[in-house]
Amino acid sequence: MDSFEINKILGAILGTCLVLLVTNFTASALFAPKQPEKPGFEIAAKEEASHGKEGAAAAAAAEPIEKLLQTASVEKGASAAKKCAACHTFEKGGPNRVGPNLYGIVDDHRGEDRGGFNFSAAMKAKGGTWTVDELNKFLTNPKAYIPGTAMGFAGIQKDSERADVIAYLNSLADNPKPLPTAAK
Repeated sequence: MDSFEINKILGAILGTCLVLLVTNFTASALFAPKQPEKPGFEIAAKEEASHGKEGAAAAAAAEPIEKLLQTASVEKGASAAKKCAACHTFEKGGPNRVGPNLYGIVDDHRGEDRGGFNFSAAMKAKGGTWTVDELNKFLTNPKAYIPGTAMGFAGIQKDSERADVIAYLNSLADNPKPLPTAAK
């Protein structure tokens, strides 16, 4: 190959690069994108007046759980708890999944002794027992009631559905506890 052929090849490559460069400058001038004032997308979400434990407690206190449990249905609770079955099991001696087995959870210790389940540090630190009232507050908004919990569930917002689930969870025991009644 002689030098004239090499010059033609290099000229074609340089000419192509020059055309691409000019096209890029022209396109940038014609189609300049408008940059947003702040990056990201705005997500429309209902804001609570207060945050943290107080926010979850205030939401749960709208209707006393004792009053809701008087009309709660174990059958409806079993049906509503099907969305929990993706992460939890309900049968006696059942395996842990992403979340612990929930058989006998009512009045059991929080964050311990669920067949070797590895609870989050926040759940262990909270301590206490899963009373009906505590379950109500937790199921309203788990992340607000126990910040740092590994439970990614958004919560059950409907009071009657939450009462049904709690009644169902209470029925899952060798000796189910009597549900609290509302004070007159």
